[in-house]
Amino acid sequence: MVNPAPFDCLVVGGGLIGMFTARELRRAGLRVALVERQAVGRESTWAGGGILSPLHPWRYPEAVNALAAWSQECYPGLLQALQEESGTDPEYVRSGLLIVDGFEPSVAERWAGRWARPLELVTLAEARTLEPSLGSGGEAAAWLPSVGQVRNPRLGQALRGALERHGVTVLEQRPVTGFSLRGSRVVGVETPEGEIAAGTVVVASGAWSGQLLASTGIPLPVEPVRGQMLLYRAEPGVVKRILLDAAHYVIPRRDGRVLVGSTMERVGFDKSTTGEALATLREAAARLVPALAHYPIERHWAGLRPGSPHGIPYITAHPHIEGLFVNAGHFRNGVVMGPASARLLADLILKREPILDPSPYAIGGDIDPDQAIPV
Repeated sequence: MVNPAPFDCLVVGGGLIGMFTARELRRAGLRVALVERQAVGRESTWAGGGILSPLHPWRYPEAVNALAAWSQECYPGLLQALQEESGTDPEYVRSGLLIVDGFEPSVAERWAGRWARPLELVTLAEARTLEPSLGSGGEAAAWLPSVGQVRNPRLGQALRGALERHGVTVLEQRPVTGFSLRGSRVVGVETPEGEIAAGTVVVASGAWSGQLLASTGIPLPVEPVRGQMLLYRAEPGVVKRILLDAAHYVIPRRDGRVLVGSTMERVGFDKSTTGEALATLREAAARLVPALAHYPIERHWAGLRPGSPHGIPYITAHPHIEGLFVNAGHFRNGVVMGPASARLLADLILKREPILDPSPYAIGGDIDPDQAIPV
């Protein structure tokens, strides 16, 4: 008699998407291992801003907004549960999002009605009442008071602690080099330390997902998109709201630190920082919040987003290999789409009624070209 695999499911990738997925499957009763090529939570999970909303959400396709809306509803309870499970506070703050330029009022209002999200169109003077530190802006602004944020490195720590609490096996410094197949069915993954057997495998490797899946015969169009950011060491209260203009954002943290981002650069897997981006981001910071010019820059870094067409992730079964699934390509919105993506994929694996129509997230999925707005 052949011994059963030690795990029901292997999740390849230790970012937020992989950790959310592993937690969801473990809570459903599966024996789960998470395999990560370096340390968990060290790529886009660590590098991003943690805004719990797409930027200019009315510019995104229905498929992105559907995942975001589901996650936004569950996030307050989920974050409380993660803190209890891990002992780590993800530092959720309902800052609100103030968009001061580059938006379309009529389109924004239609979006707000469609998704039942609170939105107010305000004058620039009213915007400065909401955020006294605001510098330049257009003639009007959009105020989304319900938008929150998390400190995503701490969210990653909380998820790691929750996985350990639930009994998920976490294998770090274990790059996956390929898949073990028996006929047309996956039976595990290959690593430099040997094969790890499992009945189901999920690829949630962010910007590296397309590379990993290339050997399986599908051209998954997920590619790295570099984003550079700055961190200012300011004081609590210098900025109160998340601010966004046409190209850049400012995010205030609880302890007074302020993030400014972000660039969009298609330079492959290069995570180096540049003087040009530093100058651009400093100028954006001074434009949106002039007071930041008086505070030191504590850090300048770059991360790699998993870019995908129209920002729609792939949440689906592999079209040719039984037992192989994909949860990747979340581009700029992995944090806000993460919980819904994990739940939807778990529904597909466990053959449950899905929370959303899965067809837009299939490889070659049903994308409405009228909604496929570049982001």
